[in-house]
Amino acid sequence: MFESIRKHQRILQFVLLLLILPAFVFFGISGYDGMLSREPGVARVGDQDISRQEFDNAQREQLQQLRQVLGADFDTKLLDTPEARAEILENLIAQRAIALQAAKARIAVTDEQVRRAILEIPGLARPDGTFDEARYKAILSAQNLTPAGFEARLRSDLAMQILPEAVQSSAFVPKALAQRLAALQAEAREIRVRAFKAADYTTQVKVDESMIKAWYDGNPKAFEIPERADVEYVLLSRDALSARIAVPEAELRAYYEQNKARFGSAEERRASHILVKAGPGAREKAEKLLAQVKSDPSKFGAIAKASSDDPGSAAQQGDLGFFGAGMMVKPFSDAVFSMNVDEIRGPVESEFGFHIIRLTALKPAAVKSFDAVRSQIERDAQQQQAGKQFAEAAESFTNLVYEQADTFKPVVERFGLKVETARDLTRTADANRDRNSPMANARVLAALFSAESVRDKRNTEAIEIAPGVLVSARLIRHQAAQRRPLDAVSTEVRAQVLAAESLRLAREAGQAALATLKSEAAQGRRAGETMGSPITIRRTDPAGLSPEIVQAAYRIAGESVPAFSGTDNGAEGFVVIELVRIVPAAQAEVDQSAPTLAAQATRVIAQQDALAAIESVKSRLEVKRYPDRLSPKGGSTQ
Repeated sequence: MFESIRKHQRILQFVLLLLILPAFVFFGISGYDGMLSREPGVARVGDQDISRQEFDNAQREQLQQLRQVLGADFDTKLLDTPEARAEILENLIAQRAIALQAAKARIAVTDEQVRRAILEIPGLARPDGTFDEARYKAILSAQNLTPAGFEARLRSDLAMQILPEAVQSSAFVPKALAQRLAALQAEAREIRVRAFKAADYTTQVKVDESMIKAWYDGNPKAFEIPERADVEYVLLSRDALSARIAVPEAELRAYYEQNKARFGSAEERRASHILVKAGPGAREKAEKLLAQVKSDPSKFGAIAKASSDDPGSAAQQGDLGFFGAGMMVKPFSDAVFSMNVDEIRGPVESEFGFHIIRLTALKPAAVKSFDAVRSQIERDAQQQQAGKQFAEAAESFTNLVYEQADTFKPVVERFGLKVETARDLTRTADANRDRNSPMANARVLAALFSAESVRDKRNTEAIEIAPGVLVSARLIRHQAAQRRPLDAVSTEVRAQVLAAESLRLAREAGQAALATLKSEAAQGRRAGETMGSPITIRRTDPAGLSPEIVQAAYRIAGESVPAFSGTDNGAEGFVVIELVRIVPAAQAEVDQSAPTLAAQATRVIAQQDALAAIESVKSRLEVKRYPDRLSPKGGSTQ
């Protein structure tokens, strides 16, 4: 059990994240209702359909989440397989089932809960900590969303979280189980290994022409030149529309005047203090310290270092650095922001005790000039207007590339686009090609290499490859896949046959040796003389051995020793393992790690319980899936 928890914890967490966390994301929500799919849904939950547009949005949002976690080099093709598409659909079904159950249970989310959730969205706080409502509305408008519509969806998403969270909160791990997990985690094993390396058997392999021919015929794809194509494409993006929008100067200045606070920094003050913790005689002590520092202000730092009950600032002679209004507890902050530089005041009472405060510096509030922020304001205004225009532009783009499918001229003239070209494309994205290129997108490639596209060389449909980015492409040259002749690849084939046969011989020799060792051990005879020197391994210290060997060693039952097992070691061959003895963990080590493992196991159990609860909700609803409608719209990926 522990091994499963240890290996799959992050996976389980991510699966649960996809299932129950709210789907609201500013970027990635389709804003153009006119383009919502009119085709049949991809699934039906109860009496509600899940549309193809919802599926596409979910696929795109999951792609963005994975790219944030795994980096820009994440292979987008991993989300465009039948298995990945089916998993995304199951997530949508789960979300819809939870939403229906929440509605049935009349779970209500208050306005205050919605307000707090919005306040937690990054980027919506001004430098002074207040909510930037203008930016909030601008971001929503750029995505063709209204505050009311977004907040309704947010309210629904928050309601969806309540049921799984209630189930998760009931999970716990008994202390005895935590101790057992810790003991298993910390135990060491002393083993011996004997490697049967494929490289040691190459001299025993005789590769003849019949073997080469059989391997060549049995692995046709391995010696194939993949089909290739040259294409041209056009790309419509919200950013491109934004760049073409001219915003009147008067509007820019009016926006600046209405939102000056957004373009400035609030006043900050620097202070030092001496803290006397609350307690009997605290005020009298504070008043005495106040009299001392007022009689000789130059000694404030020394007295703070010697007498302050705040160890963090005392080490800095009482200095707290610069801070803004409201960043400290209210009585302290109110006092500081009503003082003059070098003024000493006190005792000021707060929840921490009594403070003697000295204001040492002041940074006045500052507002950037219009000229300094003009480009930022213009860019925001352009993006806001482009968001409104993109719905209409996207629908027009979609219609033009479909209705006049043998040319891009109409969309070029209508939107001022440039026809781009790409050469030597294959069905799968080339690792050397920019992953951000439209021609690295799996859906675009699937559409280009569909049977219809190859036959007719017409424009693909408009495909959304990112929020606010549509692309249409068509083939201008296509070369079918070709198998290289045997004469041209015979050396390569011979090498593959030699490697495969050497590996087979190594595995057979290793398995035969393992069988002999097990037989001798069963007869009570001393075995293992041919094994290597003893090695002590731990789960956290493999002593240089491969993960496969370590895992195989820990799978050996330890009721009696010596005990034997073996494992394939990849292309290197086969390894025979002898378990010599098990070294129990020290109790101190178990006690130290048990609480951490208990917390980890509790999280995993909570996630599994939540998943089970979601499956229970789904089972009470009629769910219909239409997997044939999940393939990329341009054709199936092959």
